[in-house]
Amino acid sequence: MFQPDPRSRYTVLTALRRRPQDKLPFRPLRVEDIPAIAPYLSQAQTRTCDFTIGGLLMWADYFSYSYAIYRDTLFIKGVAEDDVTRTAFSIPVGKMPLQDSVALLREYCEATGCLPLEFSAVPEVYVDPLRLLGARRVDPLDDWSDYLYEAPALASLTGKKLSKKRNHVNRFASDNPDYRFEPLTPAILPAVREFYHNSVMADGKPALAEIERVQVMNVLDRYSEYPFTGAVLSTGANGIVAFTIGEVIGDTLYVHIEKMNHGIAGAGETVNKLFAARMLEENPTLRYINREEAVGDPGLIHAKESYHPVMLLKKYNVIM
Repeated sequence: MFQPDPRSRYTVLTALRRRPQDKLPFRPLRVEDIPAIAPYLSQAQTRTCDFTIGGLLMWADYFSYSYAIYRDTLFIKGVAEDDVTRTAFSIPVGKMPLQDSVALLREYCEATGCLPLEFSAVPEVYVDPLRLLGARRVDPLDDWSDYLYEAPALASLTGKKLSKKRNHVNRFASDNPDYRFEPLTPAILPAVREFYHNSVMADGKPALAEIERVQVMNVLDRYSEYPFTGAVLSTGANGIVAFTIGEVIGDTLYVHIEKMNHGIAGAGETVNKLFAARMLEENPTLRYINREEAVGDPGLIHAKESYHPVMLLKKYNVIM
């Protein structure tokens, strides 16, 4: 007659009694963790930049991001987008049903004293499901909406709405007939770093600019470790005048970095158009380009709206 091993029973009961903080041993998010988290990000039901490698890693220090993987689900802990003094979580992504992952985070917050449970940068598609799970408060994050564009539109700049952008590109080509547009490779990285340090770091100071500058340099220093694609625009007279770095997930290109010499007419519009065209050529199923948030900065808002986004991807803080 079969006799169950009492040690096996003890092991099962112990596992069932594990504390929430043992199930979710959050650890700081670092570049070395990219292989661990990347498979989960494509499972998010959203095109917001908060579920990309760049959106997480470039802001890991500012938002105090840490992560845990439990039951084949990625949990991200950090702070609220609009208030870094409040602990907040991203929507968990993976195989756990949302109701189970929310319940686990409730237990975690009760055990660790970080009540109330708050989710930040919640994509709109998750708001109603969270309401059904008992959300007590939903606040829009208007300054943090992502600007989404149709990839073919940015790659061609056709149509009346984009005629000014098209004119800027034509002006750049006319002024710089010897311009070069090439992939960002290890060989050209030192020159890009020098360009960014000497030219771009003297720009104005939009919101979070100082933090962004540090993060861009960090990306350039460890570029080969990121799943990114970049490109560089140069002229014979001025050398590098712009560069850009993006990440493709599914049908969307996320433009994480785009820097240019504002003194060169049309440099920004040209690097934008050429990069969109190249990425569309290399990824025929690309439908959208996410140029990310404006963080309430008037200059960035104007620049992003001037390309006529097809949609603003709204985000919310949700308190459970």
